[in-house]
Amino acid sequence: MVEKIAFADLQEELLQDPETRSEYDALELEFEVARKIIAARTKAGLTQQALAERMNTSRSTIARLEGGKTLPSLETVRRVARATGTEIRIAIHA
Repeated sequence: MVEKIAFADLQEELLQDPETRSEYDALELEFEVARKIIAARTKAGLTQQALAERMNTSRSTIARLEGGKTLPSLETVRRVARATGTEIRIAIHA
């Protein structure tokens, strides 16, 4: 039988490796943008398909945006904001 492990426990274990931690930290911005897109979509009560239709794109494009592997363009972020009725705020902290 396969032992089940909670995602948070697996993540904690994997991030103890310095190389894995470094790679994970390097993607922090991508993950944050993905989390914000998911939050905007769910707060608007939209499925990925519904958001895709509002943005005149495909559900797979929305899935890629929410996957956090790449940063979307600012224009794409604007389209997400319009489609979800949200606003964009950008902050650069020194």
